[in-house]
Amino acid sequence: MSNRVIDILRKLFSSTIRTDLLVLLLNNPDEKFYVREIAGLLRKNVSGVKRELDNLEGMGILTSKKVANLKYFQANKKSPIFSELKSLIAKSLGVSDALKSLLKTSGAKIAFIYGPYTESEDAETVNLFLVGQSSLADDGIKDIEGRFNKKINISVMDEVEFKNKKEGGDADLEKLLSENRILLMGKL
Repeated sequence: MSNRVIDILRKLFSSTIRTDLLVLLLNNPDEKFYVREIAGLLRKNVSGVKRELDNLEGMGILTSKKVANLKYFQANKKSPIFSELKSLIAKSLGVSDALKSLLKTSGAKIAFIYGPYTESEDAETVNLFLVGQSSLADDGIKDIEGRFNKKINISVMDEVEFKNKKEGGDADLEKLLSENRILLMGKL
């Protein structure tokens, strides 16, 4: 269902790059990103990203600030349509897509959902497992919890420990990795 809604949004906004930019920037409204950083996060062409950033800035949806030779962009919270656009984007994403969007800027190497939510989206709790040095914003998690009326439990393991446990055949990790899961980023 979520992919269908994103396809509708893409058609509505006429540009996949523009849609991806809105998802990234509206889900991280306090973050500032420069053009190449955004292009890397979204895996899109720099010139296409720059063109759409300029378009969105021209519409008043984004603001920019030049620092040294870099131009940083962020969502314009003062835009008259900020709340409505953010709400529209939020409604179009499921919990997993919302987390995936938040994780793009977190520094995590691997992230997946495990537990009851993988069986039913009606589950009240979402268990999120992260590998690597993650800096997930508490505000972002609380926002997702509120939007979807879910409790998100986060487990974090550093890369070295994960690798050692995986190679060493750790029973708990093997059990976790053998269960149903929704991979959000990285490779197991």
